[in-house]
Amino acid sequence: MDRYFEKISFEQFKKEIKDDINLYEEYKLPKRSTKYSAGYDFYAIEDFEIAPGEIKKVPTGYRAKYLNDEVLMIFVRSSMGFKYNVRLTNQVGIIDADYYDNPETHGHMYVSLQNEGDKVFKVKKGEAYAQGVFVKYLTCGEEIEDERTGWSGNPNRKEENNE
Repeated sequence: MDRYFEKISFEQFKKEIKDDINLYEEYKLPKRSTKYSAGYDFYAIEDFEIAPGEIKKVPTGYRAKYLNDEVLMIFVRSSMGFKYNVRLTNQVGIIDADYYDNPETHGHMYVSLQNEGDKVFKVKKGEAYAQGVFVKYLTCGEEIEDERTGWSGNPNRKEENNE
């Protein structure tokens, strides 16, 4: 299979989300909702709320494997932006193919959401809140030897404090 989603390990789930085997076994992997859907819906592991002005880092419990010339782009569901003024803090999430084997995160993806609306935004367990789209990309043919060691941005740069 060229591309797929899978759950993070239960050990990682316990460490980053909750020590609850039942919750781990019952949460859903991403899937497309219709025959021609481009995006794979991401479903909430548990209920969560985001107050107006608040930012919430939501663990997906997912990791994804795909071809080296592909990227997984993460977007909010359209209705969240239109109806509730909720968006990704980075506007579009870019998950590179080498993130899957990242030694620091083991490929666990998070979604950072911000509520810019005037009402509390609520998501129930099992509801879709984001979507991932696999996209082929082109390069200029240059050879790059660096391998990913970090979780975000430049794979080899420590994040700087930009206060």
